Amino acid sequence: MAELVLRSARVVTPGGTRAASVTVADGVITAVLPYDAPVPDGARLQDLGDDVLLPGLVDTHVHVNDPGRTEWEGFWSATRAAAAGGITTLIDMPLNSLPPTTTVDHLHTKRRVASGQAHIDVGFWGGALPGNVKDLRPLHEAGVFGFKAFLSPSGVDEFPPLDEEQLARSLAEIAAFDGLLIVHAEDPHRLAAAPRQGGPKYADFLASRPRDAEDTAVAHLVARAGQLGARVHVLHLSSCDALPLIAAARAEGVRVTAETCPHYLTLTAEEVPDGACEFKCCPPIREAANQDLLWQALGDGTIDCVVTDHSPCTADLKTGDFATAWGGISGLQLSLPAVWTEARGRGYGLEDVVRWMSTRTAGLAGLDARKGAVAPGRDADFAVLAPDAAFTVDPAALQHRNHVTAYAGRTLYGVVKSTWLRGERVFHGGEFTEPKGRLLTRSP
Repeated sequence: MAELVLRSARVVTPGGTRAASVTVADGVITAVLPYDAPVPDGARLQDLGDDVLLPGLVDTHVHVNDPGRTEWEGFWSATRAAAAGGITTLIDMPLNSLPPTTTVDHLHTKRRVASGQAHIDVGFWGGALPGNVKDLRPLHEAGVFGFKAFLSPSGVDEFPPLDEEQLARSLAEIAAFDGLLIVHAEDPHRLAAAPRQGGPKYADFLASRPRDAEDTAVAHLVARAGQLGARVHVLHLSSCDALPLIAAARAEGVRVTAETCPHYLTLTAEEVPDGACEFKCCPPIREAANQDLLWQALGDGTIDCVVTDHSPCTADLKTGDFATAWGGISGLQLSLPAVWTEARGRGYGLEDVVRWMSTRTAGLAGLDARKGAVAPGRDADFAVLAPDAAFTVDPAALQHRNHVTAYAGRTLYGVVKSTWLRGERVFHGGEFTEPKGRLLTRSP
């Protein structure tokens, strides 16, 4: 009893890209049929022509900052930007909002604020802090998708890092219920020993966040995970030197995954102008040779997925001093075209991009029974992309609350024509419907 048929000459499915007709009923994909299959009686046909039908992207690393720092971003603006970029599900990070998502009560507060504002589906990570081990299992039972921890200062006082002993206690508790710990892995001692020099020079900032800070922290994390049999995920990996550590740990049976971000894959240290703090993030954007090895690791599977780490702020916090400016890249609306632009130039296809930004991210969050593929039984979440269309990034055209972007003026390929959530078009031609997103919880 199909209600909708989406037909395209190019549909990216788990079995490859092909011409197909995708049938939808009750918000779920019911079949992927041959392109010229008859339209069922009573169903509405949407012919997409040569535009590519992708599964909606799943972004598991987004700082919405709402409530408490809503002037930085909010559920309304963040989810509109995501929809405009072909993202149909995001998982909100537990920090930069007030309160942080570190207790069940705080989770309820976050959900109340998000309710009615989400243009796409939204889930929540919990936080692992010093002293909140008792809160981890209740948060897990309340439906968070896992737990975020820092091994070095987070940048906000209300979300302090875990030291080695606190990491062990939190990880042991999370392993007891087979939860997932996702980790900002930079070693505080290596950071403290690195040269510190404020000012506008990007080279000075890069020297203050050396690769060995990531490498050391990743080594400690995977060793501890191996001892406890725990599941861990390395966030926003920027150091190519950590890749052999991750590969070796997996070969030894450690349950470790890793992600990187569009800005590490598309921007390089050599091109960052001095004083251009819209490029500041932690870990930092590194050199082109380092970037090449990140791409190689994506290709061979050492890095599992690509997420935005969308971490916005108000424009005044992006001062010209790399030591004091807020560190974070706003990328929700631009992540798909940014990654696709670089991927196509390196010989990758849209099937690869879908694997990195939808299929594997859905799997990371345990949503792969519902999201991440154009396949029967999955939610009818889609992005419709004109992959060969180019555009120049105009910050004023972004849906992010603050129009600060490291991609300003760049020419990118891949125009998102429309975005569909459970069989309903929520974005098309620059226009949005009223919010139709749901608040998600981890599957039992």
